Amino acid sequence: MVHFFIRKTLLAASLAILAGNAIADVVVVVHPSNTSAIDSKSVQRIFLGKEKKFSNGSGVNPINQTNNATRNDFDSNVLGRSSSQVAAYWSKLVFTGKGIPPNEVGGDAEVIAAVAADPSAIGYVDSAAVTGDVKTIPLN
Repeated sequence: MVHFFIRKTLLAASLAILAGNAIADVVVVVHPSNTSAIDSKSVQRIFLGKEKKFSNGSGVNPINQTNNATRNDFDSNVLGRSSSQVAAYWSKLVFTGKGIPPNEVGGDAEVIAAVAADPSAIGYVDSAAVTGDVKTIPLN
């Protein structure tokens, strides 16, 4: 019985390690022509509706993903809030008439297509999904 428990525990630990390694980094992407200075603080402000323009003065169109792992990673690691906290934040702004949340698309491919087609767009994707159609922004 002890051997079964040990094997089950080792299997669970191995799966957890593999799952952790399978999660790639989330990167912010913009249109290749975008030359604005963008840092993590400005990305936070854009996706929370506090900033409406890029540093060069052009308008910004943030593109969110629907609720998925990439969105959850972005919300917690870039915005510093859980996805439910972000949803509650936007619900309050919408209810009081003080904001409209970013447009949402279904996943990485849709974000890349939207950003590639719109010079004012900014989005985020799993780093493994990045193509030459968009430019990645380091958030240091």
